[in-house]
Amino acid sequence: MGVGGLVEPAVVIGLLFGGTWINRNTSYSMYNSSRSSRWRKDPLDRMEDDIGSPPPPVHGLGENSGSGPSSPSLLPAQEPTWRKREVNLWGWRRELTSPNTRVFKGCLLSRLLRKFPFLVEAWYWALIYWVYQLGRAFTAVTLVESTVDVARQHALQLIHIEQKLHIFWEVPIQKAFMAHPLLMTWTNRIYSFIHIPGTIAFLVWLYYHTTTRNRLLERQSGKPRGEVDGSPAGPALYEARRRTMAVCNLIAFVVFTLWPCMPPRLLSDKDVPGDIGEESRSYGFVDTVHGEGGESSVWTQNKFCNQYAAMPSLHFGYSLLIGLTILTIPLPQRQNRRLTISLPFRLSIRLPSPKRLALLSIGIAYPLTILLAIIATANHFTLDAVAGACVCGVAWMGNKVLLNLLFVEDYFLWCVRIHKPEKYSVDWEQKEDDEEDDIREEKWGKGVIDA
Repeated sequence: MGVGGLVEPAVVIGLLFGGTWINRNTSYSMYNSSRSSRWRKDPLDRMEDDIGSPPPPVHGLGENSGSGPSSPSLLPAQEPTWRKREVNLWGWRRELTSPNTRVFKGCLLSRLLRKFPFLVEAWYWALIYWVYQLGRAFTAVTLVESTVDVARQHALQLIHIEQKLHIFWEVPIQKAFMAHPLLMTWTNRIYSFIHIPGTIAFLVWLYYHTTTRNRLLERQSGKPRGEVDGSPAGPALYEARRRTMAVCNLIAFVVFTLWPCMPPRLLSDKDVPGDIGEESRSYGFVDTVHGEGGESSVWTQNKFCNQYAAMPSLHFGYSLLIGLTILTIPLPQRQNRRLTISLPFRLSIRLPSPKRLALLSIGIAYPLTILLAIIATANHFTLDAVAGACVCGVAWMGNKVLLNLLFVEDYFLWCVRIHKPEKYSVDWEQKEDDEEDDIREEKWGKGVIDA
């Protein structure tokens, strides 16, 4: 695992920085914010001024006020110091006051985030992941022998429940995979190396198709400026999935802290005495990932990893979330046209578009592959996957609860003097009305007129 200790984090960092570059604002320059003229400003500066709070009346700028601009739209908007955030928790509503971070939109870090808005998402992902991992690490280093015994008993309880439900398939599935060494090797690799990089790659792709491709003022390859070409769902879909992952982690942490469960692979411990030890070993589970010839990962094998957090399976919960999102993501109309196949006797079959077929295939194959991997490697029970699916469903339906923390984010960003950039993306129904502004800005960009 020596080389993997460097390569695996490097892959994750590469994905995050690659996503940052792919989703950058190509039409925004970090060094334009100091220009006061409306037409010298970057289009994103103009949009932010337009959607921000209206400028207050300016005295002394009448007809005889000299050479200064007389139109209020040309004046910089004065930002209020405070803003309102609504907290809505199970029907209880309250309006809270928080700092308005837009006063820091001209700061260097704020301009950097506007140029590379996916850096915000990288921060969110790192925060979610490391809070979850630190929680697991705390649980791991504070484990006592009695907790291990309880986790073993819980694992045996799951086996008994599965036997009664006739879904105790783990042993025959693992034996079937172990009969084919090459298949087992790749299954170990899928379990160890796909979960985190696959999740990050999904977030990069989803951000690109819901947010980047819907930027109205940005020219992109294959997308003329002034048009949108991404998913009609818009940025709200991406934000909901990011929040869902955070809620998944929260629920999972609570469950495995209150109800520790040993994975099947640890039941074969030869040092456990008594009837419980004999029963545990009788099932014949093999640790294919961490054993001899296994494919362990730096993320799953370290002293801070809680080995008794099998219930629920976030491997499957995340994969199900990703698969369902890919399955159901709305597509632009031109990419969603059905294929019609004519048959004899005036019959016909209508098939989904090629892109929809590809998304359906990936959306089904990914969670199914992860499900087989977590069972074949004896890292989870079938009921662990069921619990992971339930956690995914609850988080999917209740992810909006995290919106109540926006006022906390406002205070944090105020302390570090950063303004989080707006998405600068639109839904498909929204179009830019002011063609005259576009034409004038285009002429200014070519040097035809002087701002």
